[in-house]
Amino acid sequence: MEPTQATPSVTPPGDRVETSHRIRIRIPQEQCSEPVISQLISRFGLTINIAAALLGKDGRGDGWFDLELRGEGDRITAALDYLKELTVEVWQEGDADHW
Repeated sequence: MEPTQATPSVTPPGDRVETSHRIRIRIPQEQCSEPVISQLISRFGLTINIAAALLGKDGRGDGWFDLELRGEGDRITAALDYLKELTVEVWQEGDADHW
């Protein structure tokens, strides 16, 4: 009888691979007191780099953020779905009209 060889454990390519994704979001004034970016970190396990931000004084006006999301692809997708549920406007890098 020949000895069996262990098959190496390989993570399938795709959504479980660490990646980064650039987005721009607009958080309406009425949601500016909500911890939207904090939730992306705690709920979805992402690392967030804030590349740029524009906020009104004392929470007046909308908040605009250029973000780099880093993490597993499926978690980034879930985070983008979460933002859509909040009715936060999201533009992907390459959306020429809003980037």
